[in-house]
Amino acid sequence: MGLSRRDQILKFIVEHFIKTAVPVGSHTLIETYDLPYSSATIRAEMSELEGLGMLEKTHTSSGRVPSSKGYRYYIDNLRNRSVDEQIKQQLQNILDKKTQSIEEILRQSCEILAHMTNLASIVLGPNAKEERLVSLSIVPIAGNSATAIFVTDQGYVENKTFVIPEEMSIKDLQKSVKLLNERLEGTPVAELVAKMEAIRPILQDYIAEHDVIYQAFAQAFLHFASDRLRTYGQDELFSQPEFSNDAQKLRHLISLLDSPHVFREVSREGENITIKIGDVGEEYGDVSIISSRLAIPGKPEGTIAVVGPTRMDYDRVVSALEYIAGMLEDYFDKKER
Repeated sequence: MGLSRRDQILKFIVEHFIKTAVPVGSHTLIETYDLPYSSATIRAEMSELEGLGMLEKTHTSSGRVPSSKGYRYYIDNLRNRSVDEQIKQQLQNILDKKTQSIEEILRQSCEILAHMTNLASIVLGPNAKEERLVSLSIVPIAGNSATAIFVTDQGYVENKTFVIPEEMSIKDLQKSVKLLNERLEGTPVAELVAKMEAIRPILQDYIAEHDVIYQAFAQAFLHFASDRLRTYGQDELFSQPEFSNDAQKLRHLISLLDSPHVFREVSREGENITIKIGDVGEEYGDVSIISSRLAIPGKPEGTIAVVGPTRMDYDRVVSALEYIAGMLEDYFDKKER
């Protein structure tokens, strides 16, 4: 069944505004899409759409732009729902490679998502509060340096490379790690820094040069305890006209990309795909977030998301995110069997 005239006009307005960021008028629609309607007929339909809250007037033009309600209607009823073949091919190339870590597959998938949408993509790991420390170790490497490594019960690995003081022996390093393992094993990740501080005097009694060990692990714990948020494609996002021409919006956007709690809250609101159009928060008025929960067998649930202006290409973004999240879950599920 074909679209009604009103739906057809709304679809064209949404898609033209997404491409150009310029308010759309009746003459633009007729010339661009070769519509068989008069300008008066299209203006009447646009007026009805405005009355329904699907379109909005701007202060600087006689044209119309989609409202959040209009975008939502477009997503639910008017988009094509096709996945770009290039996205399918690039993702398959990643999944065909052998012996890759989960982190590497997620990184490359998010890079594809950012590149193909010209927006920023986000991968948010599970909440660190849900994990506990399993083990600590130190691996001496070339010269006078070593890497401090810790592993959680969810298989997450964090490391910190540091310089070993000349007066510190390998035996002292091993003694320190043994003490830390005895005192910290099983501790929730969120409590590790506080517990490290509590046992610092004991560590000091063990070895004189304890501070370098303490700082290496404390910094690794701090990095882990802050939610694991990775962002890709910021430059593409920052170059969008909504942000490149408005310093305040850009500052708010940069703040958003460093706010894992916002993405965690958004992902909790939907079943699989959550779409927030311009209502992410009062200070992020011109931003939309499309997020998907990501279930990996044996690991806590994570989130993969795309961030962009409300004028993002929802058809392309939602279809790509649904496809990538689904393919990743199938891939990890098969690897687990």
